[in-house]
Amino acid sequence: MFPEMLKLALRAVRRNLFRSFLTVLGIIIGVSAVISMVTIGSGTAAEVRSEIARLGNDVLFVRPGQRAPGAPTEAAKGFTDRDISALRNQIPGLAAVAPQNTSTTTVVAEGNNRRTTIIGTNDDFLAAQDWTVASGGDFTGGSNGDNDTTCILGATVSATLFGDSDPVGKNIRVGNVSCAVIGLLARKGDSGMGRDQDDIVLMPIATFQRRVGGDNYIESILLSARDGLTTDEVRPQVAALLRERRNIEPGRADDFEVNDMTEIANAMAGTKGVLTSMLGAVAAVSLLVGGIGIMNIMLVSVTERTREIGLRLTVGALERQVLAQFLVEAVVLALIGGLAGIVLGLAVAYAAVQYLALPFVIDYTAIGAAFGFSALIGVVFGYFPARRAARLNPIDALRYE
Repeated sequence: MFPEMLKLALRAVRRNLFRSFLTVLGIIIGVSAVISMVTIGSGTAAEVRSEIARLGNDVLFVRPGQRAPGAPTEAAKGFTDRDISALRNQIPGLAAVAPQNTSTTTVVAEGNNRRTTIIGTNDDFLAAQDWTVASGGDFTGGSNGDNDTTCILGATVSATLFGDSDPVGKNIRVGNVSCAVIGLLARKGDSGMGRDQDDIVLMPIATFQRRVGGDNYIESILLSARDGLTTDEVRPQVAALLRERRNIEPGRADDFEVNDMTEIANAMAGTKGVLTSMLGAVAAVSLLVGGIGIMNIMLVSVTERTREIGLRLTVGALERQVLAQFLVEAVVLALIGGLAGIVLGLAVAYAAVQYLALPFVIDYTAIGAAFGFSALIGVVFGYFPARRAARLNPIDALRYE
């Protein structure tokens, strides 16, 4: 019985092919939008997880200010060189304590220039971020002992300013500061968020504060735990020491944040969840429009086939058989739209991730949900027209012109 109903349903779809396409267009758009965005989001999340894995699970980020849920970070004073020394000397579980001040400015050398990110830090930054010096040395081992005028270049900056030649031993101008290049970082490539990690220049923190930033405060601190320890073990010690140094009374909230890579990943997952919910709302509207289209076309089909329905009822067809026939037609239409939407969504997502250089990660749960929801749309919006067809009076139907 069902194979015959399916065959009749497909025949009805082929009979009015263009009309059927317009009917399911809303479902195609809704399903393809969800599939493409979920796939792109999954690829982005996979790339970021890969970046986090490369950075390691032993890294902590300390920033001034306390972020309340849904609110911007409240202003708070930065850290000082004494805070850096205290963290290094009083918490033995820390392998690296790197201050970080950042600014964006133009660097110039040999008639070339590039606007890039300047980071004021120390050698612990290289250890915490797992950077390798490809040429030259770091701030303590460089050929130039005057740390006030030295810098280390990222591969992108070096290629822009010096081409393929080794920049070590040459001078660049960072804003208004003349700087001797003592090292070249090994290339890392783009991060999971598409940022060029090699587009940086490192300077000693003291030089940055005096010549670039114009103050003595430190914007953030990058910490890494020693081998065998986790961030969960050293984080309470870091928080307790900073509360003591910043004179925060018991019971009062911290005026700083200590975050690890897990928290950053969880924040990303929460953002992805919000975006997915918004996409779901947009898709629901499109699917609702598609469902109304299916109901409309099925009502038209019932009207066009009134005499056929009357003839079937006259020769012995049961109401439930007529109901099932039209319900199968509605579900077939919805499933065709769902399948077309899945294929289109995956094609769009594949093109997008190739352009963005992200992994192509298929979310089979989203595909299954989209396919199932398409079938549900067919059942819900096809039931009323099918019920109307099943309840036609055979005599009146045969008389219908």
